[in-house]
Amino acid sequence: MKLADFDYHLPEGLIAQEPCRERDKSRMMVIHRNTGSIEHRYFYELPDFLREGDALVVNDSKVIPARLTGTKETGAAIEMLLLSKVSGITPFSQTWEAMLKPAKRVRTGTTISFSSICQAKIIGRISERKWLIAFDTGVPFGKFLEKYGKAPLPPYIKRNSGASKAVDDIERYQTIYATRPGSIAAPTAGLHFSSRTMERLRSARVDIASVTLHVGYGTFIPIETDDIEDHVMEEESYEIGEESAKIINGANRVIAVGTTTTRALETAADENGFIKSISSLTRLFIYPGYRFRRVDALLTNLHLPKSSLFLLVCAFAGIPLIRKAYAQAMEKRCRFYSYGDCMLIL
Repeated sequence: MKLADFDYHLPEGLIAQEPCRERDKSRMMVIHRNTGSIEHRYFYELPDFLREGDALVVNDSKVIPARLTGTKETGAAIEMLLLSKVSGITPFSQTWEAMLKPAKRVRTGTTISFSSICQAKIIGRISERKWLIAFDTGVPFGKFLEKYGKAPLPPYIKRNSGASKAVDDIERYQTIYATRPGSIAAPTAGLHFSSRTMERLRSARVDIASVTLHVGYGTFIPIETDDIEDHVMEEESYEIGEESAKIINGANRVIAVGTTTTRALETAADENGFIKSISSLTRLFIYPGYRFRRVDALLTNLHLPKSSLFLLVCAFAGIPLIRKAYAQAMEKRCRFYSYGDCMLIL
């Protein structure tokens, strides 16, 4: 299966640069797999499509302010995206994998300063994209990130250096139910939920279960192989608790909020779709031809061409139907990508 077959042209003006003013007023395409029909609705209407006995499964991972800008000894600025913690000797001394920009002139041993007491040292290079960084922050690491970190927005969302917008992104590039810090990108399908939508779902006796998959670089790493089957996903940690497993196993339908939730559920499910409580790692790569074992419906955003997320959606709804839906989304000028609109695939 060729990666080129999953390309499409998106006008740059349809890439959402800001979140919808009110979370639940984004647009929502409703795709019916059984009939091939597509409705154009709004997210606040989601409860109309769910019923008693359904389980809505969300990813409760919380985005950390993982984007940092420091200064090298030369005075040059350097940008850093934290990927995953390797070790933490004390709350003030931690070692992380990170991406650096610009990286061409980076050398092992280089010191990066954020203030007179907060510094990091480049220990070495792990791969073409990743470096090992040792931090000595002088304050607890979480406090350091709160002060110096920014929301790790994807590169297609453009920002000036204005502080007020950075504060807005810290709040809006986060789901309202995020509780477990660890992601370096938002599980964006969940960004549409508001308190009033959640309350309507509960009033309709829809069960809500949480799983945790910490979104890492593996979720959005570009596929660079011509043949899809040759691509290898990087590991990401996930966890499903006993109570959530019970709710999911007892549900009439399982509605996964996002591709990350889908990957966690499908990794954990056995051949019969049964899920046990588990804490583990996943490399699951879902592309057309995959047989879904646990997920019955999927809420997801509009994804980048040739991405693993787009391939997962094509696997779930079928390539022709997704191409039809994306064409309609562009025709109706829906907003694409992380801060954009969404689709509910039933």
